Amino acid sequence: QVQLVESGGGLVQPGGSLRLSCAASGMIFRNYAMGWYRQASGKQRELVATITSAGTPNYSDSVKGRFTISRDNAKNTVYLQMNSLKPEDTAVYYCSGTYYRTYWGQGTQVTVSS
Repeated sequence: QVQLVESGGGLVQPGGSLRLSCAASGMIFRNYAMGWYRQASGKQRELVATITSAGTPNYSDSVKGRFTISRDNAKNTVYLQMNSLKPEDTAVYYCSGTYYRTYWGQGTQVTVSS
């Protein structure tokens, strides 16, 4: 079955960086559009960034210029490089994979605090 496993979350100071990874299995990874979403406490889940099967990225306005999404089809992995982190980036970050239907990972916590 399809599995998406996120890693790389943690506690970081404002202005710092983190790189999230999402390892996929049980799917033909290159066919899937992949994405990162986040959900802060008490708020709805929101789009962070997506990348098409062809490698075209898309970003929410709140992270544009600070975050970079990329994928390595040889490793069945999608990444989210997060720079210039702000306290408002604090959330659980979820990986998604979409090809006719959407699959979700379990999430990884990112906390930006001094």
